[in-house]
Amino acid sequence: MSMTDPVADYLTRVRNALHAKYSYVDIPASNLKRKMSRILLEQGFIKKYIIIRDGKQGLIRIWLKYDEEGNPVINKIIRVSKPGRRQYVNVDNLPRVKNNLGIAILTTPRGVITAQEAKRQNVGGEVLCYIW
Repeated sequence: MSMTDPVADYLTRVRNALHAKYSYVDIPASNLKRKMSRILLEQGFIKKYIIIRDGKQGLIRIWLKYDEEGNPVINKIIRVSKPGRRQYVNVDNLPRVKNNLGIAILTTPRGVITAQEAKRQNVGGEVLCYIW
């Protein structure tokens, strides 16, 4: 089966697993998804992730994070740039998510980074998603 938007699939699998209160979720791997998982780990939205090699594409297993009351740490995930309509921003228009309580993940010439890191590096790029 061909997939037209693998990033949306990644975000939907995480969103659905959080809603179902799963402890982990398996997602088909790609370099972009690995980098997005690394950002989620660094920002404290997930517990950990590992790459499972299966001789084909591979899988990313992400352990989801919940607070002490059982509520997910990720409240909302929104896909911004879509295959039908790409959303690019320059360094002057980088998004702030929930007054910097959330993150925006961008693809830039310097790799996949958060909007705060893009501001520090003085680069713009394509806004993939907002997470808070």
